[in-house]
Amino acid sequence: MSNALSPVRWFHEFGRPPRILGLDVARALAILGMVGAHIGETGSVVWGDPRTWAALVNGRSSILFALLAGISIALMTGRSSIPARESIPDIRLRLVGRGAVIFVIGLTLEMLNTPIAVILTLYGLLYVAVIPFLRWTPGRLLAGASVLALFGPPLLALVSEVMRGPTGSGIDFVLYGSYPITVWMVFILAGMAIGRMQIQDTRSAWLMLGVGVVVSIVGYALGGLGAQSGMSDGAASAVFAVAPHSGGTAEILGSGGFALAVIAVCLLLSRPLRWAALPLGALGSMPLTAYSAHVLSIVLLVGPGGFLSSNSFWAATTLFLLVASTAWSMFFGRGPLERLVGKGATAMAAIPRQ
Repeated sequence: MSNALSPVRWFHEFGRPPRILGLDVARALAILGMVGAHIGETGSVVWGDPRTWAALVNGRSSILFALLAGISIALMTGRSSIPARESIPDIRLRLVGRGAVIFVIGLTLEMLNTPIAVILTLYGLLYVAVIPFLRWTPGRLLAGASVLALFGPPLLALVSEVMRGPTGSGIDFVLYGSYPITVWMVFILAGMAIGRMQIQDTRSAWLMLGVGVVVSIVGYALGGLGAQSGMSDGAASAVFAVAPHSGGTAEILGSGGFALAVIAVCLLLSRPLRWAALPLGALGSMPLTAYSAHVLSIVLLVGPGGFLSSNSFWAATTLFLLVASTAWSMFFGRGPLERLVGKGATAMAAIPRQ
């Protein structure tokens, strides 16, 4: 929704089709989860102790965000239909424009010198990296994601071992940093496959929930097996590592399945609980703006290079983002950075082609 509505109309119309409110709600949870991972006092998850479950935000929130990014790419490039060949040049330019603006936003946030590992620079690259896969069927996309999930981490570990730990700005950024592209492309491709399906149907949501739970159990069981047998250290960690941001196959499956289940639950509950979900939907409709505001708030409070860890600050940030995004959506429509990204895509698509 690009135009502002009156408050009454907003309550009645926001989140209605063709917009999918459940995806906005899931995106809001991903943003708030990343906020918690950055500034919350969460510790580690102990599955048998619900008091530790706030730590679920670590790692899983960014994976949820990546899976949703893949779904969004599919929705903006044809939804359940594979884009026609003649439309690919225009789509390609729009994705490059979006990626370029997101990349610049990420660089700007990194220059604020916070302790946050800003994910937006990688996201900018991912919008370009998906171009060869735009006409892939859901089956091919899932197959590609599966191959990367199973063989990507061991291959990276093998290359690192053979080349004796290669380093360099490009290698560190793309392959061995906080967000290795071989890992995050798994979620982008899987998300694109999901977006190509009839994601708005209740039956699809239930199927996603079942698949997500099964895949998550398999991943965490694999990680538990590795830990018990001592295979989670050294080269074996590429397969059995399950800790947040470890990049192992077990984490990809466990946290990826968890993210899929969260999306399914949001899709199923957003319709019967629509009114209660509207603030989350508003926040999820402007993720770049909300994420950037969160990073900026740390700089404003503690200065560049400073660090703040507080559950109270997490709660205050959550409340502020929900209220501010709801008010902005109600009176101004799209978020400011979302508008900027849209203009970047339009400007790139307007470049004359020879």
